[in-house]
Order: sequence, then structure tokens, then C-alpha cells
Amino acid sequence: MAGSTRPFSRFEFLIAWRYLRARRPEGGISVMTWISLVGIALGVMALVATLAVRAGFRAEFVGTILGANAHVTVYKPFYQDEDGVQTNAFRDYEAAAQRIAAVPGVVRAAPVVRGQAMVSHNDSASVAEVYGISAEDLKAIPGVAQSDQSLGEIGDFEKGIAVGSGIARDLGIVPGDRVKLIQPNGARTAFGTSPRVNAYEVTYVFSVGRYDIDKTRIYMPLAEAQSFFNREGGVSEIEVMVADPEAIDGLMKPVADAVGQDVYLWTWKDASGAFLEALTIEDNVMFVILALIVLIAAMNITSGLVMLVKNKGRDIGILRTMGLTEGSILRVFFLCGAFIGVIGTLAGVILGCLLALNMESIMSGVNWLSGGNAWDPSIRGIYRLPAKLQAWDLGRAVGLSLILSFIVTYFPARRAARLSPVEALRYE
Repeated sequence: MAGSTRPFSRFEFLIAWRYLRARRPEGGISVMTWISLVGIALGVMALVATLAVRAGFRAEFVGTILGANAHVTVYKPFYQDEDGVQTNAFRDYEAAAQRIAAVPGVVRAAPVVRGQAMVSHNDSASVAEVYGISAEDLKAIPGVAQSDQSLGEIGDFEKGIAVGSGIARDLGIVPGDRVKLIQPNGARTAFGTSPRVNAYEVTYVFSVGRYDIDKTRIYMPLAEAQSFFNREGGVSEIEVMVADPEAIDGLMKPVADAVGQDVYLWTWKDASGAFLEALTIEDNVMFVILALIVLIAAMNITSGLVMLVKNKGRDIGILRTMGLTEGSILRVFFLCGAFIGVIGTLAGVILGCLLALNMESIMSGVNWLSGGNAWDPSIRGIYRLPAKLQAWDLGRAVGLSLILSFIVTYFPARRAARLSPVEALRYE
């Protein structure tokens, strides 16, 4: 029989499965089996749900960055103009933008006037970051033009300004209202520079999904912004959008060469790289911590198998005298632990996926129960807690659980295989 038996034969599976079934005299074994299975399932569920939330948070954070900000911003160094004033304005911005847009991989190059101003409405005021941009380029910004919480018509942008939803909420603004923008370095007169105060109609209110942008950003037609910020005939920067933002490093030199003069380039990774790196480190640490939870749950398999081996000593002795090899005994008890690991992992993956798919609803309920304090967008930057299931994360969770389950199963299974038939039957 030993010579004709192949590894993991059908009878080995049958014996292992029978040992795992609950039997009244061996209820302790059944209890340990259930504890092991539930522990692994909960550990894998927590691991899958956490990895999905971390992936969703990163995707949402990066998506809101790329949906409302330039992938590359091109600046000029400060120089002295014909009036002896230090400036960094682009004078030949139209030609430079066309050359940048012709670079393979570049989707759009938009000249922008950028400045800060105070915005007031009735008795309320706030500080805003104002972007002067053409109507065509504004419509090409996904986070602004495709906002699902917008008010007004983006087509009327040339008639007024577009305001972030955070500013609109704080100041009580709706489309059709007029607001005042105050810029300290305004009109230049013979007596010096006086503040410039202009009134504009709000034609569009947008929400890009990021709290800090919605609370501070205003878009203004390019020509009006050039006049308002004393940038006549020039712009502050050129915003560049590319087809593959993750591969932005490879486009740095072609974009700089297209401008044809000394420029500074600032990418979205430069602006948010430290935060994204911190997220990566946090992901790795979280994975290690949850892996330890799965390991602790898997260790219960060892306890259960040790009890099983002790209670099945007589059976082991009989099976050995019938001709089963040490390898067959090892595989039988290894399969006992493997069944627990596989079933627990499968249950954990299913529960984790269900939890991840319903994470927004769960967080909405938690936020409601806590009075709106569970998720503060002013701290976290985004308005919701998304979850994104990825094959790589599921593979990591399943692989970790199964490997740990198989490792902790091997040692009590080997102990059972090395049990001498004489010792096993001595007191029977």
C-alpha cells in the first residue's frame, strides 16, 4: 500500500475531513476548530477591508489632485523688465504654450495668471486664491467642468467668475450674486499703488472633491485677471496636463526644451510627494500589523491540531499498522489545518469585500451617529471615505493567510507523523 499510494490521495482528504467534523466526545476539538476558523476569517476580513480603504483613499486623494491641479507647472525665474521692475511674468506665453502642447504625451498647456485676493459678500469675507484662465482651458479641467455638485452654467464663465463651493458656503453665495475682490497691489498712480476693488458676478459654483481647493479657489477670465493683478501682456505660469501623470518624470526635459529658455518645473509629485510617501509607509506598517493579527489567529490552528493529535493517537497507531507511511499521516493532519485555513480565508475575503463595497454607507451611518464628527474633510482633505478593491491587495491577503496557515499546520502534523505505533497503542 505504501508503494501504491500517491501524495494527497482521496482517502487522505476523507480522513482529514472526518477528523474535523464535530463529534460529541471531542467537543473541545470542534470548539478549537471554530475558534481558529472564525479568527482567520476576521483577520483576513480586516486585512482586505483595510487595504481596500487605503487604496481607495490614495486613489481619491490623487484623483482630486490631478482633477483640479496641473500635472506640471512651468515658471520663469525673476528678471528685470523694461521698467526696471522685478517680475517673473511670461511675455511670450501663447507661443510657449503651443510648443509645450506639441510635446508627445502632453494633453494641454494653459497660460494662467495666479494671485491672491480678499473676497467679500455682504458682511462676510474670506481669502481666495484666484486663477486667471481662458474659458476653453477651464472647461478642460475635469474636477471643475465635470463637478456633480456644481451650480450655475460654466458656459457663462466669461461674464463673471467661478467660485469654489467652500467659499460659496462660507459667504452664502449662489450663482447670480455679486462679490467684491480686493487686491492690495492694485492700480498704480502718481501717488503710489492703491488697492484695487472690483465687483464680479458669480456665474458658476464648483466642487472638485477636495476641501482645501473648494474653500480657497476662484477662477477668473484670463484677460480680466491680467488687468486685476497688473499682468497685462503676460501670465504667471503655464499649467501643463499630461496623458500619464505617473510617468511625469520622463516629460520634464522635453517640456523644458520646448519652452526654449530657463524655467522652473514643479510637478504634482513635488507638491504632494511627501504625503504620498507617508501613505505608502503607513500602508506597509498597517499590513504588518494586520499580518500579526492573522498570525495570532492562525496559531489557534496549532492548538487545535495538538489536541487533535493527542486524541487521535489510537487512530494514528492503527493507521500506521495498516500500512500508512509517515508521509500519509503528516498529510492527513496537514490537510486538517489546511482546511481550516482555506475555509477561513475564503470566508474572510468574502466578508472583507462586502465590507469594502459598503464602506461609504457604513461611514455615513457612523458619521450620523457621531453627529458628523467621524469624518472631518477639513482634516482629511476629501469629503468621503472610499474603498477600492484591487487584485494585488486581495492576492496579498489570501497569500499571507494561506502561507501562515500552512506553516503553523506543518509542525503538529509532523509530530503526528513521527508518533510511534507502539507508543500510540501501548495503553489502548
